[in-house]
Amino acid sequence: MSSARTRTVDSDTLRTFSASLLQAGGFSADHAAQTAALLVWANLRGADSHGVLRIPRYVEMVELGIINPKPQLRYVSEFGATAVLEADGAPGAVGMIMAAEKAAALAALSGIGWCSARNITHAGAVGYFAHQVSRAGLIGIVMTASKPLMIYAGSRAEGVSTNPVAIAAPTGNPERPILLDMSTAAVALGKIMAARDAGESIPSGWGVDANGADTTDPRQVKAVLPMAGPKGSGLSLMIEILSSLLVANPIISASLNGSDDAPFNGLVMAIDPRAFGDRQAFVKAVDQLGEAIKGLPPVSESNEVFLPGERGFAELERRAREGIPLALGTVSRLVALATKQSIEVPDAFSQ
Repeated sequence: MSSARTRTVDSDTLRTFSASLLQAGGFSADHAAQTAALLVWANLRGADSHGVLRIPRYVEMVELGIINPKPQLRYVSEFGATAVLEADGAPGAVGMIMAAEKAAALAALSGIGWCSARNITHAGAVGYFAHQVSRAGLIGIVMTASKPLMIYAGSRAEGVSTNPVAIAAPTGNPERPILLDMSTAAVALGKIMAARDAGESIPSGWGVDANGADTTDPRQVKAVLPMAGPKGSGLSLMIEILSSLLVANPIISASLNGSDDAPFNGLVMAIDPRAFGDRQAFVKAVDQLGEAIKGLPPVSESNEVFLPGERGFAELERRAREGIPLALGTVSRLVALATKQSIEVPDAFSQ
């Protein structure tokens, strides 16, 4: 049910509307559908920071020439269990879905598969791609790299990005892997965007303003802070090495040396448990581990012990039934975009 601060939209309506906005903004029909599916998946899981609020920016990225609406995706290298995909500025969802499919195919042949995706654009919630791999009974590991957005620990300047990492381990339920999906920042930049759309303040320790001072105003954030100080910035730096330097497409060093042409890169690794033993025995062991963790005593009777990704899947099931609440700021920006594109706005956006 909608409230004074949100509008509730069912997932099918939101997915169709989102694809229409993206297609009108220059995406091909297929690429628009793939991107809309990723964005709405994030909204369903409660990760609104990586959901449809991104659409106006994605359309703007097409207008600015950052996203290539007609990319020529091709594999430029295949060696053993590895491959390099040149995405040619494709929408991030498109490049990473293709990389996940390739990594899984390589794992089926060699027990492990690695596909790097070079020159993608913003890829959104990377747990989506790890989940894609885990549905095939494989372990999925995903990372992406982008331009400096985060303070490097010990510095006053943006030196690394919020580079995320996701790991999905299959369980007896293909739709419910154990799924870790985390940013290397204290908070994903999208959460600051979501707070801005919702007209809310943010906690201290999330970001700094142009003077390097901590701020609770999402409109004043110039850069985010790393998770756990040097641990977060160090992990981000290593993701840059694995995702960018390994495919000769550096982002951080190029940006810090004055380049304005900052690409995105990503990688997907798939691991087949059969390379190490019996797959079903492994899945059973994952389930048993999950049960053991769930059996730990909670801090209080009103709390529950959660596995990585568990709350997101529970929220997905709830929002799939009840609808997705969108902040009014997000609603207004999507409606403005639809009006500009002469696209009909679903009734739910005005109720």
